[in-house]
Amino acid sequence: MDINPVKRALAERRASIGCWLTLASPANAELLAHCGFDWLLVDQEHGPGGSDALLQQLRAIDAARGQGSRVGVIVRVAGHDPEQVKQAMDSGAPCLMFPTVDSAEQARLLAAAMRYPERDNGGFRGAAGIVRAARYGLDAHYFAEANAQAATIVQIETARGVEQARAIARVDGVDCLFVGPADLSFGLGHPGDLAHPRVRAAIDEVLAAAAEAGKACGIFAAGAGQAQQFRSAGFHLIALHSDAGWLARGAQAALAEYRAGG
Repeated sequence: MDINPVKRALAERRASIGCWLTLASPANAELLAHCGFDWLLVDQEHGPGGSDALLQQLRAIDAARGQGSRVGVIVRVAGHDPEQVKQAMDSGAPCLMFPTVDSAEQARLLAAAMRYPERDNGGFRGAAGIVRAARYGLDAHYFAEANAQAATIVQIETARGVEQARAIARVDGVDCLFVGPADLSFGLGHPGDLAHPRVRAAIDEVLAAAAEAGKACGIFAAGAGQAQQFRSAGFHLIALHSDAGWLARGAQAALAEYRAGG
């Protein structure tokens, strides 16, 4: 069995670089899948579009893979609803990210929602064989391999989450703690100020908690320089901004260059 690339990188605690897809555009997904990122994240928490938009983006990424791309895919679901988990995974997303996880019990339930019942794993994912993830019933090995392919990424975005980070990191089935720096800075009373000592200390606390548990740790970076700093600090799953961010920056830079020329 060939473990999906995101799961493998997390297990090896190897640095990987990805990009947020926030515009629900299959064209953007396909284009960025050819750009050399290790993974792309389809955002269903803040991004527009529902299950159909997710499906079209997953198909676009798969089309790029068929043309030689080796990009992996993560889906950030909107919340903690097991129905959202089932729908995303049945659509073909083995790696899910969950926003605002504040306790080990939440993390345990989310990991279980991603897994079929097996021995004492507590899994309760509903089984349906005729879904896209199982090649509409044509993949005879799907059920045997699905649990091993699943990767659970939980976001630490609040002061409560930071306090419970060590307990969350020790939960079986949690593969990665992911710092949500914007929400965390707001929750700590310093909106957008990642350099504030209290925010920096909280980020360091999450990183340390993941390291102690032997788990990967991730974070969102606003640019290449910040991403390099996070990599040097020991982060593994690093997001290099987003499709919307790069579109806006590219347009602004081109306009500035044009206007500077008279």
